[in-house]
Amino acid sequence: MVSTYRVAVLGARGVGKSAIVRQFLYNEFSDVCVPTTARRLYLPAVVMNGHVHDLQILDFPPISAFPVNTLQEWADACCRGLRSVHAYILVYDICCFDSFEYVKTIRQQILETRVIGTSETPIIIVGNKRDLQHGRVIPRWNVSHLVRKTWKCGYVECSAKYNWHILLLFSELLKSVGCARCKHVHAALRFQGALRRNRCAIM
Repeated sequence: MVSTYRVAVLGARGVGKSAIVRQFLYNEFSDVCVPTTARRLYLPAVVMNGHVHDLQILDFPPISAFPVNTLQEWADACCRGLRSVHAYILVYDICCFDSFEYVKTIRQQILETRVIGTSETPIIIVGNKRDLQHGRVIPRWNVSHLVRKTWKCGYVECSAKYNWHILLLFSELLKSVGCARCKHVHAALRFQGALRRNRCAIM
């Protein structure tokens, strides 16, 4: 049986969220920053050890605020589908304090405006540009402790440029949305190991 998960990727301009998605899907990276101006939908199928997981990855342009209701969501073409996803990936640049503040604001708005009574929607905070850590503006431990202990969210640092921890991010994503086959085994090892020949494909 194929499991389907809808995932929203959000972040301020220039944080590299689209680069993360493209590195995951196509194993490519460009130093040229092309701003995301419209919602983009990617439909990869991840096959791990004979089990298929369909992902619907929605890459959103920077939004000024999370839509407070369905009417507002569908009135803005850039926000369509944002309130109905199974998980959120919120990306910030570890070298840009404002981008972390953006993530903090969007996370709070998600918690305040999602439909009351629905199951809790996983949120993963992602610190991109780990390859530029000499320019880090907030100590890693401080962010990790805040996100994991206070916000109760997942936290991953990665480098879209060097494809570092990109697989870890998406394996953590599968684990957070309740992938039964990812819960009881170290997710990163399952995902990376699955990429060997005849064991995994991203289609």
